[in-house]
Amino acid sequence: MLPRLLSFGNLPPYERQLLEQALRRKVRTIGPHKDIIRERDKPRVANFMLDGWAMRYKQLSDGRRQILSFFLPGDICDANVFLLDEMDHSIGAITHVTYAEVSHADFEALAQAPEIGACLAFRNLVTMAIQREWTTNIGQRSAYERLAHLFCETFHRMRAIGQIRDDGFSFPLTQTDLADATGMTSVHGNRTLQRLRCEGLLELKSRRIVVRDLERLTQVAQFTPNYLHAYGAVKQAAPEIS
Repeated sequence: MLPRLLSFGNLPPYERQLLEQALRRKVRTIGPHKDIIRERDKPRVANFMLDGWAMRYKQLSDGRRQILSFFLPGDICDANVFLLDEMDHSIGAITHVTYAEVSHADFEALAQAPEIGACLAFRNLVTMAIQREWTTNIGQRSAYERLAHLFCETFHRMRAIGQIRDDGFSFPLTQTDLADATGMTSVHGNRTLQRLRCEGLLELKSRRIVVRDLERLTQVAQFTPNYLHAYGAVKQAAPEIS
């Protein structure tokens, strides 16, 4: 599975080949609960998610953890990572993850290709937009709204990569993961999740979420998907009129 860069626009054949070669050069697989890269490590490569779920997180010295974002298939983990002397956060696998390591030289070549470069820049803007929404979520929404918002966002992101089946999707997160992503204790997170289930908004069974009432869930979360920008779809320039 190639990252969704291939679907952002109509890449010319040369750029498509360039991207495919860069992504196939070094592919790795890592098991659940293992780190792809840790805080303070020196970044050597940019990681492109091919399959599985991963997370960006910070961990305090006493073990408390804040999940800052989730990576799904097609996402890029820190496109600007080569600007750093050392990582200021960690990236860990939630499930089995397959990812492509792209070297600095290969990444520079991709960034200099006109269409791919535009796609990379746009993806970076979408990543920042999602991060702003997460900050708003934790800072201003109630626990009930926060969790509903996370489910809405994940539903839209999974739909963008074609992984929704019968209004549901694979959902490998634990209650601890949910709590760490939304700034709650596990107990509070579990209670809030049960409320969403009891109200018929969603169903969680065997690591799968089924959204029973997306309209009501959207209203509860005060969710608007505009910040996802169709989850990174680059707008095509209007044709010139001669």
